[in-house]
Amino acid sequence: MISPSPVLSIQNLKTFFYTREGVAKAVNGVSFSISKGEILGVVGESGCGKSMTAFSILRLVPAPGKIVSGQVLFDQQDLLTLSWSRMRQIRGDRISMIFQEPMISLNPAFSIGYQLTEALCVHRKISRLEARQRAIEMLGMVEIPNPEKRINDYPHQLSGGMRQRAMIAEALLLNPDVLLADEPTTALDVTIQAQVLDILYRLTQEMRTAILLITHNLGIVAESAARVVVMYAGKVVEEGPVKDIFEAPAHPYTQGLLKSVPMPGQSRGRDRQDLYEMKGIVPSLFQLPPGCAFHPRCPYAKDSCFQEEPVGSTISPGHSVLCWLYP
Repeated sequence: MISPSPVLSIQNLKTFFYTREGVAKAVNGVSFSISKGEILGVVGESGCGKSMTAFSILRLVPAPGKIVSGQVLFDQQDLLTLSWSRMRQIRGDRISMIFQEPMISLNPAFSIGYQLTEALCVHRKISRLEARQRAIEMLGMVEIPNPEKRINDYPHQLSGGMRQRAMIAEALLLNPDVLLADEPTTALDVTIQAQVLDILYRLTQEMRTAILLITHNLGIVAESAARVVVMYAGKVVEEGPVKDIFEAPAHPYTQGLLKSVPMPGQSRGRDRQDLYEMKGIVPSLFQLPPGCAFHPRCPYAKDSCFQEEPVGSTISPGHSVLCWLYP
């Protein structure tokens, strides 16, 4: 049973990039929360602000980006107001992150074992021997075969799937309250994807970790998440239970995303249908259109969409949408 009280709550978060070309509003008023033991999916096209939201939570926004305003509430404190030293204690311990590319995240100069035990020694102040044993146990939990041997391997000696599992082991090593998983199955084949997602789900249930699952793959969200947040041009345009949004999407962008997913048998036979394609392109974050940012691509756009930013509406309990089509 998921606790109704959120372990992490983001309120009106804004992260902008100040460049010579202008100001890019990468995260523009994002709000959502996640509870202990819950998997929350965050979906949207590349550049919509998914990953930058995760980096903002950890205060790892690269220059020239800056968190402009908002709150990131965790354990009854706003992470954006903490000292840098206190934030470093929370990062990697209470809140962990799985990055998109394990070969970038894992240091090629050090063995898997060294990288896992280092985190334990820093945050838990235990001996190297105890840390090594804990690391071996975690590698076994993420189903890496022969963990006693593999702990001595370097990242390049592992397959893509095993590197991803090693990164999950590292992220979960300290039993974090929140895990930010940024495209955790990118570049993995379908079989390995399923195994990685199964590991995340199982460990979440056992350890009660809340997972923020960032992906562009709607199938992964349907399979793994309880709720989903849909982002477009730095904003949350729809949020709700996975079942509600997949069966009755409210925002035209969400409808377009779901119609763009290939269906079994769609490309074969006499009744073959072309894959749906949303017209237009994602707007530049430097030059967002006035009103609703989606209106140049929206088949239902009306006058108000061109002039004013929409306000949120509640469709059903827990299901909200940012669109002028709803009162």
